[in-house]
Amino acid sequence: MAGGVGALLLTTFIAATEAGGIWTIQGGVLPENTPSLRLHAKAGFRTVGTRQHLGQLHGQWRDVVLLERRSPTVGT
Repeated sequence: MAGGVGALLLTTFIAATEAGGIWTIQGGVLPENTPSLRLHAKAGFRTVGTRQHLGQLHGQWRDVVLLERRSPTVGT
C-alpha cells in the first residue's frame, strides 16, 4: 500500500496488531471522509455498517461508518 503518512501509520498499526496475534480490528470514519475510507479499503478494511447519530461534532449529531479488517494470517 503506497501513499503518505496516513498509509504508513495504518500499515504499521496493522503489522503491530498481527504481530500481537490480534485477528480483527475495527475503526470508525465520518462518511464524507472519502480519502480515509479509500485508504482503509486499500488496507483490507470492509464496511460493516453505519452507526447513526453516534456523536456530536460542532454541536451536530454525526453518523460514523464502521469498518472492520480481519487478518488473513492470524488465526489460520
